[in-house]
Amino acid sequence: MNLQNISPDEVIYFHLGPFPISATIVYTWGVMLLLVLFSCMVTRNLATGNRIPRWQNLLEIIVQVMRDQIREISHQDPGIYLAFIGTLFIFIAVSNMLSVVPGFIPPTASLSTTAGLAVCVFVAVFIYGIIQQGILGYFRQYLKPTPFMLPFNVIGEFSRTLALAVRLFGNMMSGAKIAAILLAVIPLIFPVIMQALGLLTGLIQAYIFAILAMVYIASATRTHHEKAMELENKEQAKKGEVHG
Repeated sequence: MNLQNISPDEVIYFHLGPFPISATIVYTWGVMLLLVLFSCMVTRNLATGNRIPRWQNLLEIIVQVMRDQIREISHQDPGIYLAFIGTLFIFIAVSNMLSVVPGFIPPTASLSTTAGLAVCVFVAVFIYGIIQQGILGYFRQYLKPTPFMLPFNVIGEFSRTLALAVRLFGNMMSGAKIAAILLAVIPLIFPVIMQALGLLTGLIQAYIFAILAMVYIASATRTHHEKAMELENKEQAKKGEVHG
């Protein structure tokens, strides 16, 4: 059986007591271990002078691009969001890119993985929203524009999380199916092209997932940010009138 054509949840390697250890778990932990080792290697000899190691230079470019994207979407300081959004993007991107390795089954092809990532975003929206607006301020949004909208706003939150999980899962599974069909029809021409297309698709899906996560978080914190900006503008205006 071709492992690439089925969900990694269906591939069971062994059992740890009553718990089956599937390919999803094995490859998820494998990706996390790879990222930890890479992070340790890159950050072991950080430099601040003119001669910066190439890996550090690459890491700084990636971090700066992520910071710029977060700032552009949220119009806020990206520092508080960088760790979470950056981890989502890098994990999904690396998982998808490793799909070109023979025998590797990307964990993002599993609905359980994509659902877990979506739940993380769902919880993060609550956490960041409460941090920025307080508990009452955040949950008051569910009553806008009228209290009658409460059930619809709650349903909207859950459906948004479900859509985020299904989007990533569906795109990864459909991409794998199309590649398998083309490789079966014309195996001598398409392999290299499909591998390159798979890498590009994996990066795009990681970018879309991270962007959508940031959009959801920004929508939960924007009210507080707008009020803070309005208060700051009023204070600056008062200072200007005093000096005038």
